[in-house]
Amino acid sequence: MTEGLDEPRPPRRLWPVWTVLGVVVLLLTCGLPAVLVVGVLRDGTHRAVLSRADATADDPATRAGRQLADRITAELDRQSAALLAGDRAGFLAIAEPAAHADLKRRFAALRALKVTTWRAEVTGLPTPTPDRAGEWRLLVRFQYCFVVAGCRPSPVLAGTRWRDAGGVPRLVAVEESKSAQTGTRPWEISELAVATGPRTIVATTPALRGKLPSLLAQAEAAAKVADRYAPTGSVPDRYRIFYAGRAEWESWYGGGRPKWTGGYAVTVGGGHQEVVLNADGLTPAGTDDLLRHELTHASSLPERGYPGADDWWLVEGLAEYAGADGEPVGRYSGLTEVRQLVRSGWNGKLDGIAPADDASAERVASSYGLGYLAVRHLVDRFGEQRVLAFFAAVVHERRPIDQAAERTLGEPWPALHDECVAYIRALVT
Repeated sequence: MTEGLDEPRPPRRLWPVWTVLGVVVLLLTCGLPAVLVVGVLRDGTHRAVLSRADATADDPATRAGRQLADRITAELDRQSAALLAGDRAGFLAIAEPAAHADLKRRFAALRALKVTTWRAEVTGLPTPTPDRAGEWRLLVRFQYCFVVAGCRPSPVLAGTRWRDAGGVPRLVAVEESKSAQTGTRPWEISELAVATGPRTIVATTPALRGKLPSLLAQAEAAAKVADRYAPTGSVPDRYRIFYAGRAEWESWYGGGRPKWTGGYAVTVGGGHQEVVLNADGLTPAGTDDLLRHELTHASSLPERGYPGADDWWLVEGLAEYAGADGEPVGRYSGLTEVRQLVRSGWNGKLDGIAPADDASAERVASSYGLGYLAVRHLVDRFGEQRVLAFFAAVVHERRPIDQAAERTLGEPWPALHDECVAYIRALVT
């Protein structure tokens, strides 16, 4: 849907995409120090390694810990099989009654999301839970796929607590994952209503269930646009979209976004990005633009994120270009804000234009507008495919921008940068 000049749209917004670089968790295993190192490898998966000063020791406490870990693994395998089979009673069977309410909600959410892969891998050895006699804590790496069978699974690391009941471990609780990089997944903490289509899966809260039919239609339309902007030609198996109410916006993936944020995409591993939209204040037309913008991030960005702030204009500019969906440049909603910024003394540099967390709405709109106009000029000069090759060289291959421009566009970057700036100034002054 396009809009007239007298109907400004809210700026499309993105919280910077996070890439999990590594987590170090200090454990105390049977009174002996150990370090669990978890990191993202090139294939996007995680690996966990228990490093011990006495790695070769096989004392009775260590043997007992291994045996307990093996028994817990067997219970988790049973639970995983029950989840995939849709057997709620089997999913709950390994747990104490006090954990059932949380597990019922998780089971329902994961089944609604059409979970097709679910694996639980223990990491390290169980450790006694402080102040809880007879209880043990164990980090577990869960891996999941939605809708598509055999996808590269997304991992999430969570603490679990167990009670050893006569040689049979009983699950006491599954803790929320609280990674500083990705935060807590929606299915860990919320009831979800879900709709799926050929290219997308859209989830929201039961209170917003009525929005799902229109959201799914909008998401499917946006996915067709976003698929065109995958620089490597590899598109997501499904775009995963979560539509957050006010409370969920503050809790899903850790919350805490700048007030101006309307949506963001977050890397969750396995080659997947999950998109979150802020339901507050979004109009149908604004949702269309925002979906095209955010899904383009999901299709265009590499798993490890983009190189740095100097390339923000290119990353956001491409998403804004997709969000505009071919409308004439004169109808772009952020022109007024760009004009104000240029007239107030913009320094004429594309790097360093990312807005601060506390930036005003006008400053945010002008930043995104500068990125859009620069990318728009490059597309007008070279066409979408060559600009996508330039994007891939800078963002995926992490080549210096001078080298990337020469290689893909055949011209020196300083001259092209000055062209983009001159185009922007001529358009708005």
